[in-house]
Amino acid sequence: MNENLELLSQNNESTIIAKYIKTKRRDTSYQSEAKLEKDFIKQLQSQGYEYIDIKNESGLLENLKIHIGRLNGIVFSENEWDRFYKQVLCNPKLSRIDKTRMIQTIDETQILERDDGSIKNIVLLDREIISNNHLQVISQVEHEGVFKNRYDVSVLVNGLPLVHIELKKRGANLKEAFNQIERYARESFGAGNALFEYVQIFVISNGTNTKYCSNSTRDRASGQTSLNDHYEFCITFSDANNSPILDLEDFCATFFAKRTLCNILAKYCVFNAQNELLIMRPYQIAASERIIDKIKISHELKSYGSIQACGYIWHSTGSGKTLTSFKTALLASRLNFIKKVLFVVDRKDLDYQTMKEYDRFQKGAANSTNSTIELKAHIESNDIDKKIIITTIQKLSIFVEQYKNSAVFNWEIVFIFDECHRSQFGQMHESLIKHFKKYYIFGFTGTPIFELNANKNNITTINTKNIIGNDVKVATIKTTDVVFGTRLHSYTIVNAIRDKNVLPFRVEYISTMKQIEQEGQEEKIISIERTKALLHKDRIKNISSYILEHFNQKTKRIADETIQKQRDKGFNAIFATQSIEFAKAYYMELKKQIAQKPTNNELNIAIIYSYAPNEDIDIYEEDANNKDSKIFLANAINDYNAMFKENFSLNNFDSYYKDVSQKLKDRKLDLLIVVDMFLTGFDSKTINTLWVDKNLKHHGLLQSFSRTNRILNSVKTYGNIVCFRNLEKNTQESLTMFGDESVSSIVLLRSFEEYLNGYVDEYGEQRGYFSLVEELKEKFPLETFNLHTKEEEKNFIELFGKILRLENILNAFDDFEKENTLESRNKQDYQSYYIDIANKIKGENEKSDISDDINFEMELIKQTEVDVEYILNLLEQYYNKQDAKENELREKILRTVDSSVGLHSKKELIRAFLEEVDFNVTLDSQKDFEKYFEAFIQRKQKEDIEKLIKEHNLQEKGTKDFIHNSFIVGKLQILGTILDNVLPKVSIFSTNKDNKKEKDIQKTIAINQLQTHFERYKDIIKI
Repeated sequence: MNENLELLSQNNESTIIAKYIKTKRRDTSYQSEAKLEKDFIKQLQSQGYEYIDIKNESGLLENLKIHIGRLNGIVFSENEWDRFYKQVLCNPKLSRIDKTRMIQTIDETQILERDDGSIKNIVLLDREIISNNHLQVISQVEHEGVFKNRYDVSVLVNGLPLVHIELKKRGANLKEAFNQIERYARESFGAGNALFEYVQIFVISNGTNTKYCSNSTRDRASGQTSLNDHYEFCITFSDANNSPILDLEDFCATFFAKRTLCNILAKYCVFNAQNELLIMRPYQIAASERIIDKIKISHELKSYGSIQACGYIWHSTGSGKTLTSFKTALLASRLNFIKKVLFVVDRKDLDYQTMKEYDRFQKGAANSTNSTIELKAHIESNDIDKKIIITTIQKLSIFVEQYKNSAVFNWEIVFIFDECHRSQFGQMHESLIKHFKKYYIFGFTGTPIFELNANKNNITTINTKNIIGNDVKVATIKTTDVVFGTRLHSYTIVNAIRDKNVLPFRVEYISTMKQIEQEGQEEKIISIERTKALLHKDRIKNISSYILEHFNQKTKRIADETIQKQRDKGFNAIFATQSIEFAKAYYMELKKQIAQKPTNNELNIAIIYSYAPNEDIDIYEEDANNKDSKIFLANAINDYNAMFKENFSLNNFDSYYKDVSQKLKDRKLDLLIVVDMFLTGFDSKTINTLWVDKNLKHHGLLQSFSRTNRILNSVKTYGNIVCFRNLEKNTQESLTMFGDESVSSIVLLRSFEEYLNGYVDEYGEQRGYFSLVEELKEKFPLETFNLHTKEEEKNFIELFGKILRLENILNAFDDFEKENTLESRNKQDYQSYYIDIANKIKGENEKSDISDDINFEMELIKQTEVDVEYILNLLEQYYNKQDAKENELREKILRTVDSSVGLHSKKELIRAFLEEVDFNVTLDSQKDFEKYFEAFIQRKQKEDIEKLIKEHNLQEKGTKDFIHNSFIVGKLQILGTILDNVLPKVSIFSTNKDNKKEKDIQKTIAINQLQTHFERYKDIIKI
C-alpha cells in the first residue's frame, strides 16, 4: 500500500478513502507525454494490474476469450467462441447503448450455446465478489476507422476495455484530451468489432489535473446529443473529506485502486431511462456508503428505532441529492433484513418530481402513491417489486394515525427524507418515531437548520445525562442534528463550486426604493405601509420595464434572432415575488407591457402559486385586479392554455404544475412568476436567471438562488441573480452560514472592474479584458493579419478564446457596452479568422499538429451568431438600396456571414448572389424579393448537385432524392443502406475484397461532398 495513504476508517464496502495525503513528488525533471504514460502504467502494475502487450484488435479478441472464460469457469471451443463474440459481444447490430446496458444492467447474463447443445449463462462483470474481476492495462493500441487512431492507455476488465485514459503532457489544456476522445468516438471506436464501444469510463489527464466522465457524451446512432455532452460534466475525484485528488499519481493511487475502480463500475453507475450512463461522484458514493454502513451496524447492534440508527447528509443544492438517495434506496432495499425503503417528501409536487427522477434512473424501481389507501397497500405488501416507495409526509402521517395496528410498525424500515429541514420537524416526525419500532431514518439537505437559522419557538426535549450521570430531559431548539442525529457526510456549496459541479452566482442589486432600503430605515416603517410602498404601481411598472428591457441580456438571448432561436440558444428565468398580491400585480403589468411593445410580444410568461381551494368566488367577475387569488389563477391558466394550446384548469392543478415544470425544462416558457413554489426542489439546467422581489434569508435564500446554477454548457458560466430588494447583508450571512468565512470569493462572481482590469487569485494573476484585447490588437493587427506557423495559429486561438470567455461573463453587466474596447466590426473579422482555422483543422485528413492541443470556443460563437432571416433582411435592404452606403452594407453582409459558424459555409453563395443581383428587376414587396432570392438559390442548388453527381459518378435519381429528403428532415441521414442508391454502382466482376474497399472509399468521399453541399444550402433553401 502507498505509504502516503492515511486510512482513517475502512469496512468491506469502502470505495472512497477517508483521507488522502498527497504523494511527495520524487522526480522533478521534465516529463514528456511518453514518460507520463510510462510512469502511469508502471504505477498501475505496482497496484496489481497486469500489463499485456496488445497493439491491435485481434490480440484484444484472443485475450477477451481467455478472461471471459476464466470468469465463468469454462474454456471456449473455437466454434463456441466464434458464435459468442459474433452473435453476442460483437454483434454489428449492437449500439454503444446496447453494450452499456449489457455491462450495467444488474443480473444481466448473456447466453452461450455450447457445442453439446447445452446453455450456459455468461456474465461479463462480477458484481458480488469484486476480487473475481481481472484487471489488465494496454497502451498504444492502433485502431482504424474513418482515420487510423492510436489510443493512449486502456484498462481491460475481464478482457473488455471498460476504462480508457487519454493523456496530455503537463502544461497542456486538459480539455483537449476530452476533445480527442470525442474525435476517437467519431472516427474509430465503432470500427471493426467495435470493442471500444464497451468503454464505460473515460479518464483525462495532463499529469497535473485529472478528471473522469461516463461514455454518454454522444449517442451517435440516433444523432441526439445529451444535455451532459460537455467537458463541464467531467468529474473531479476526491477523498471523503472532499479534498480534490488531481495529480495523476495521486489519482492512480486512489481512483485506480482495484477495489475502488471495480466498485464504481459495478455499484456506483446508473444507466438511466434516457440511455445515459451516470457515474456517481465521490461525495455521492461516500454518503451512500455511510448510510448503508450505518444501517448494517445498527442492525447488528439492534439499535434501530433510536437516534443511533439515524443521521443526515449535508449535500449542497445542485449536487445530485436525488441520484444519491436513489442509489442509497436501491442498495438499502437489497439488504435482506430491510422490509421497505420509504422516500418521503413534504409536498405533492416534489412527490411527482422525485418519482419522475427515479423513473429516469431506473423505470419501475420505485412506487409512488396517489392516496393513503394506496400507500397502505404498497407498504404492507410483501411484493419484492414494491420495496421502494415514494410518498408525502401528509400521506404517511395519515397512515400512522389511521392504521395503528398495522404489522409494518414492527418491520425494519428505512426512511429517507428529502430536504430534511422543512416540515419533518413537526408532529409528524414525533408520531413516526413513536409508532415505528425498528426505524432507520436518514435526511438529505443542502441547507441544514442550525441554532442561528432555527425557529426559536420550535422546541423539543432530548434525553441526556446530568453532571452526576442521571438521565434527564432537556429542552432544546430543534435543529437538523437534534432531529436527525449524526451528520454522516458533508459537501457544501463551496465544495460544489470549487469542483465545478455547480456554478457560482452573480448577484446584482437594483435599487428601487432608496428611502426605505437604507440600512436601519426599513424597520422604522410600519409593515403595512412598507408593503403598500413596495406594491406601488409605479414601482411595479418600473421593475417590469427593467425586466423586459434586460431580459435578453440576462438570459443570453440575441435580439436579432427569432424568438425560437433565442430560446434554443439562450436560457429562461424565474421571478420570485413577496406574496400572491405581488405576483398578480407583476403578471398583469408584464402582460400589459408585452402587449404594448412588439419586440416582446412573443415572450411566454406564466404564473403559479398555492391558493385557498374553498374560496367563495364569483367566476364571472371581470376586473382582474380585484379578483381573489383563486379566480385570478384560473384566468392565468386560461392565458397559459391559449398560449400553448393546452386544456388545464384549477380542477387539474397538478397537471398544470407538471406541464409548467416541463415547459421550463424544454425552454418553451420564458418567465415563470412564483411566490414559493419552484424555489426549492425544482431543478432545470436551462434556468440561468432569478429576478427577486422578495425578502429572502438563510436557507431560503440559498435554496432560491440555487435554481439558477445547474451546469448546462460553456455559455452558462454562472447563475444570474437580480435583486430588487437590498439582500446584500442576507446573502453574505447565508453564504457564510452554509460555506465559510471566505466563501464569497468562490461562490460569487468577481466585480465588473476585476474582470475588466484583472485580479490575483489562488492560481496566480488573472488577466483582465482590457489587457487581452490590447495584446490581440498588438500581436495580431487586422491590417496585416497573416499567420505563418502552427504556433502562431495556436497562440491566436488561445488568446481570442480567452477574450470570448471573458465577454461571456461581462455581457451580463449593464455597463459593459460602453467599456467594450473590441469594436464589433473588428471582432467579426477576428472571429472569421478564428472559424477559418477551426474549419481548416477539422478538414485535414491527417491529425493536425495542433488540433489536439488547443480548444475552440465554438459554442460561445454559436450563441451570439445571427441566423438566415437576419441575412435575408440585410440582402433585401441591399437590393432596395435602403442604406445610402451601399458598399458598406454589402461589406457588412459578407462580414456577418463570414463570422458566423452556421452561415460560414454559405458565404460563397451569398457572395455570388451579391455579384449577380440585377437592380433593374422591379420588385413590389418583401414577398417578391424572397421569391427572387429563392429562385436564385434553387438554380444554384440544382447546378451544384448536378456538378457533384457528374464529378463523382453518383446515381442521379438516388442522389437528388437523398439530398431532397435530407433537407426535409434537417440532417444528412447516412445510416444503413440508404446510400446504396447514391454511390456509384460497383462492377459485378470485382472481387468481394476489392468491392468492399472500393465501396468504402467512395462512401467516405461521397459523404464528405454531400455534407458540404447540405451545409451550404441547409436553412436557406425552400422545400
